[in-house]
Amino acid sequence: MSQSAAALPVLAEVIRSGFVEGRHHGSLVLLAADGSVRLALGRPDAPVFPRSTAKPFQAVATLRAGLAIEGELLALAASSHSAESFHRDAVREILRGAGLTEDALRTPAELPLDQVEAEELLGSGGRRSPIMMDCSGKHAGWLAACVANGWDTESYLDPAHPIQQLAREALAESTGETPAHLGVDGCGAPLLAVSLTGLARAYRALLLAEPGTVQRRVADAMRAHPEYVAGTRRADTWLMRAVPGALSKMGAEAVQVVALPDGQALAFKIDDGAERARGPVLAEALRRLGVRHEVLDRIGAEPLHGGGAVVGEVRAAF
Repeated sequence: MSQSAAALPVLAEVIRSGFVEGRHHGSLVLLAADGSVRLALGRPDAPVFPRSTAKPFQAVATLRAGLAIEGELLALAASSHSAESFHRDAVREILRGAGLTEDALRTPAELPLDQVEAEELLGSGGRRSPIMMDCSGKHAGWLAACVANGWDTESYLDPAHPIQQLAREALAESTGETPAHLGVDGCGAPLLAVSLTGLARAYRALLLAEPGTVQRRVADAMRAHPEYVAGTRRADTWLMRAVPGALSKMGAEAVQVVALPDGQALAFKIDDGAERARGPVLAEALRRLGVRHEVLDRIGAEPLHGGGAVVGEVRAAF
């Protein structure tokens, strides 16, 4: 049973004209370099749906299924992409290598996650489509793995499908937890509830895995090609470009996980899913871990406007 928002600590405040207009509650965990819990706020040991922060482990499943994929394409298989042209081209490349087209995707027809891309698409007469959905890279990797193994491509989203069994095993192994609940993600894929503490430790394990292992291959691909993990106007990309060795991934409903190469890690969820709280909380959490870089000002900036002028901000409150 979930805890009410009022019982969770305030992680961010909404300040308008010097007045606290609102508050965003949530849970957060910071891990020290040795993996021990350095700071726990709220209930980071309670299960949450990790949403797209589970994608690196779903990409691990794709590799364990034997798909030969590296570099930008492997990063895309772990992505929540913005549907920029290079993302769409890469999705088609993965599918083409398996003899498939985008018609094989079971992602729902969506607009690009990135607002600029969405506006450009609509302005040019484009429309929603499965390849535009931010999970299409992950789905393309799964489909290609199915073809490589002779598995059914129609039922690849069934929790009992071999590729989904591999994904479940990868997440459970990395978090050290048995998933507490099975749901359905926005893209239609199985969704497994685990704790924020488990997620932070799982990302830490990806970075500290031995070179050449499937876990490390996924982490290295994501860090080497962050624009394929997110997009050119996205915080995950900015962070991984600016902070050497960082691994960062967002998830819907304001879930965020980051691991640093020294073994530190963080995970949080804003209880009401407010995206406007993500950046300020992320920037402050990274500062608590000792990260000092001007990119944190960019990530943490969440101004409030009134009459076309900046009149306030959303700011971290922990």
